[in-house]
Order: sequence, then C-alpha cells, then structure tokens
Amino acid sequence: MTAQTDQTAVEPSPDAPADPAAPRLAPPDLGDRLRQQVILSEFGVEALRGTDVDHLLQRAAELCAQGMGAEFCKALEYRRGEDTLLVRAGVGWGPEVIGQARVGADLASPAGFALKTGRPVISNHLAEETRFRTPELMAEYGIRRAINVLIENRDGAFGVLEVDDTREGMFEESDIAFMQGFANLLGGAIERQRTESLLRAALARQDLLAREMSHRVKNSLAIVASLLALQARAAEAEPAVQAALSDARSRVEAIAGVHDQLWRQGDKTGDGEGEGVPGELDLAPFLEKLVANLDSGAPGQTLTCTAAPQRISADRAIPIGLLVNELVTNALKYAYPPETHPDGGAIRVRAERELDTLVVEVADDGVGLPADFEIGRSSKSLGMRVVGSLTRQLGGTLTVPRTGQGACFRLEVPLAG
Repeated sequence: MTAQTDQTAVEPSPDAPADPAAPRLAPPDLGDRLRQQVILSEFGVEALRGTDVDHLLQRAAELCAQGMGAEFCKALEYRRGEDTLLVRAGVGWGPEVIGQARVGADLASPAGFALKTGRPVISNHLAEETRFRTPELMAEYGIRRAINVLIENRDGAFGVLEVDDTREGMFEESDIAFMQGFANLLGGAIERQRTESLLRAALARQDLLAREMSHRVKNSLAIVASLLALQARAAEAEPAVQAALSDARSRVEAIAGVHDQLWRQGDKTGDGEGEGVPGELDLAPFLEKLVANLDSGAPGQTLTCTAAPQRISADRAIPIGLLVNELVTNALKYAYPPETHPDGGAIRVRAERELDTLVVEVADDGVGLPADFEIGRSSKSLGMRVVGSLTRQLGGTLTVPRTGQGACFRLEVPLAG
C-alpha cells in the first residue's frame, strides 16, 4: 500500500503549537532518511530469505524502532473471531505483553482505525486526542504519540505495525513511507509463507494418497500372484503351462515390488532424510529386494545386487524391475546347466549412475549366450521379446558386451530431462 498525504489520518490542530516560537522537534534530516533506507533494504533481504513469521515480525519491530529513533514498536495481528489485535512481536514492551496483550480493533483506537480504514494514522498528542481513545496498554506505559500502518497482502489485512514513544516529539508523514515499507515487506513474506504452507500440505496429501494407492495395488497384485501360483501347481501335468504361469507370477511380483517400495519409502529420500517427490522411489532398495526374492527361489545359485541410491519415477522403476527380473530369471535357467555346473554359480546385478545415464547390468560366469541369440521382436524367446519391448519403453539401449566368460547385459537409460 502506498501512503498518500490525503489518505493519512493526521492529528489536527494539537500538532501545531499555538505560539510559533514554541520549541518543536526538527524533522529528520537527509542523513536520517538515508539511514532508514539502509535499514529497510537490510530487512528486505531478511524478508525474502526468512522462513519464520514470528522472527520476521520481531526483526521488523526492532529495525523499525531503530530507524524511527523510537522507544516502542509492536506488530499487531488481527484476530477476526475476537475483533481484537494481538501484540505478536515488539520492542520496549514487558514480557507480559508480547503474545498476550490485546488492543481493540474498532475505529475508536488508532490501530483499529488503521486496520479498518486501511489508512495510516499519526497521533502526536494521544492525551489530547478527540478522534480515538487511548488503549489501556498504551496508557499503562505512558505512550504520548503513535503512528500506525496496515500490514496486508492478497489475503487481506494481517494486522498493524505501530511505533510509539513516551517522549515529546513529532512523527512526520514522511515517516509513513519508512514504516509502510516494512509493512509491505512483512505482508509479502507472510503471504509467501502461507502459500508455501498450503503447497506443503497439498503435497503431503498427494503423497499420502499415492502411498495408499500403491499399498492397495501391491495387495491386489499379491493376490494375482498367489492365484497364478495356485494355477501353476494345478498344471503339474503340463510343464510348459506351469513354466509360463510361473514366469507370469514372477513378473506380477516384480510390479508389486515397485508399489511396495512406493508405499514403504513414503516421503523419504534414498538416504532416509528429507522429503522426496510423490510417485518416486529409490531404485537401490527396490532392486535389492527384487534380487533377494529371486535368490530365495533359486537354491544353489548365488545372486548379489550392488546398487547406488538413485531416485526415479515409478513409471521407470516398473520396466527396469521387469527387465532385471527377466534377465536374472533367464540366467537362473540357462547360465549354469546342471550337467556342466552342478554347484551353480554367481549372478550379479549392478546399478549406478554414470553422468546423466543410469546403467544397470546383469552378468554371470556361466556358459555364455548361444551364437544365434537375439533380443527383441525377432527373438524366439518370449522373455527376450519382453526385454526388447521394455528397453524401448525406457528410451534406453541394451547391449551384450563380450566379456569372455559368461554373459553380460548392459542397460543404459538417460536420466536427463
């Protein structure tokens, strides 16, 4: 709010001495005004960075009193339900005042007039005032003069910033600009804090809903996996059908694992501290859990997983999990044939970030890949066709580096953008 001379409730004739020769405090000089501007600029930086409204109100009161050379200053918050103004912060007042004392918010008090009309108020002779009553709090402290400006933002009036003094002197209309600068900065900071608080609450609710949804999806997929397991056991006479159902169950469990991690990780980042983004998870614990589940169903094989913390969206985690599931399952079936490797062998899963690329590798030390091995649509293996489809879905590339012994699959997925 910009203060204008004709909008200011200025005390009438009592401010003007009857005798022109009577002593009167000289108005602030240029040096005082420059000092006020420096103080206001310093507070502007604090208001932009500050995150605690009470601290900002207190700093505004301290600096405003300093800049005005006044004994008292207080920031009053309007309590609509009570129609009063609460002393939220201030300087010069006793401990029984801050956070407890209230003054009237009606037009009969200087602060109430500024609040209800939106106009700054200057009263240099409270004892002689005919426009307002002197609030009891100010009378107790012997306040002789006061100046009030409104603290407001787009949400309406927050309250009033008031400077008071027990000494003779004059508050000038030019002081209004200084105080209104503080009030405007406070109004903007309070509005920003409120907006950020609403955003945090909305994000928390969104995260809670996402977690609840993931929990329900995980439970539903667990039921589907159990039904597939029952069907597989019932198909003992048909090994091909049993194997297909087991593979389907493994894929469903991989998807359920993503939703399980979304639910369990909640709003934590990969290192367990701070807030994450709803719908994201840390890939490391997800892959570790996936590999551990596959290991429990593969006696004789040794599965290990080394994964660095990396936050990714569920939309990416699901295809990555399915792809790792297919590659590990394929290695469990074919890497170590019982006739040549009766004691099984090692299967390693590794995931880490390299610059702007997520690299996931599945490797073993087994018999290696056949000469006619293919990935994608032309492959004879349903699992490898699934792997090719998932790679395309991720926008990544899947290569098979020749490492001599065994097989190695290397998936590279861009993370930038």
